[in-house]
Amino acid sequence: MSHPHSLAGIYAAALTPLREDFSPDIESLPGYLNFLAGRGCHGALLFGTTGEGPSFSAEQRQGMLTAALAVRQVHPQFRLLAGTGTPSLDESIRLTRMAFDLGFDGVVTLPPFYFRKASDDGLFTWYDTLINKAVPAGAFLLGYHIPVQAGIGLTPGLLARLKEAHPEKFAGIKDSSGDPQHAVTLGARFGADLLVLNGNDGLALHALEHHAAGAITAVANLYSPVLRQVWDIHRQGCDALEAQHALTQRRDVLDRYLPFPPILKALLSRLHGFAHWPVMPPLAPAETEIVEKALAELRALPGGAL
Repeated sequence: MSHPHSLAGIYAAALTPLREDFSPDIESLPGYLNFLAGRGCHGALLFGTTGEGPSFSAEQRQGMLTAALAVRQVHPQFRLLAGTGTPSLDESIRLTRMAFDLGFDGVVTLPPFYFRKASDDGLFTWYDTLINKAVPAGAFLLGYHIPVQAGIGLTPGLLARLKEAHPEKFAGIKDSSGDPQHAVTLGARFGADLLVLNGNDGLALHALEHHAAGAITAVANLYSPVLRQVWDIHRQGCDALEAQHALTQRRDVLDRYLPFPPILKALLSRLHGFAHWPVMPPLAPAETEIVEKALAELRALPGGAL
């Protein structure tokens, strides 16, 4: 079983390493990305929701995106995606151009998340302008569908219009709706013509069974080997239910400790020896007792926390 798109695969929704003064920890980023590459990730999305993307300026993002390229010295096929969506069309254009100028493989772009009753016509014009001004030939933009967080989503009708207008450049979406029926709807309407990268580990296999091409998840920071196992087994045409069950168990635990950036940064430090990076305000660090409780729950699972 295969998917024709070059971006198909498993991605970590990468955390953003920070120093104590909340500045990006540029020096830590390449080693962290090498860690993800070594644990089965085809690539990583920088400055998505898990990466606290909307909390960073264009200048801060540029330094980290540039530093991320070092992962290719060790893992030349590792794919890099950048989160580039902001409420400002002009800033989103600049961020998108920056990512492609640096050599990123694609961008994942939130809709403008302030005017929550914007129409599909307005959103089409926003994305159409962005693609025309910032996405070069041979490059790919994915819309970011996360309505609970953004307050606005990307309807199937809007996706169809964007795909018709930009059949190559508008590759598809990161679907972080967490809605199993939405995966069914997308699969039924678009088949494999729309690149869908699912954002919920608990729905990974379900989405793949409905023509999704892979996943971009927060939990991949800790459990990408299990997520990759689901993807590999499904591609082989075999039964991935056991691997999916192991993945779902871990996602279910971590879902009790939202938001993801504080708890994942703490657990990545405890389990894999990385520095315990701060989170950018307004997020607050996970309290020690919360981290210990999450660790205990994960260690109690079959296979343990690792």
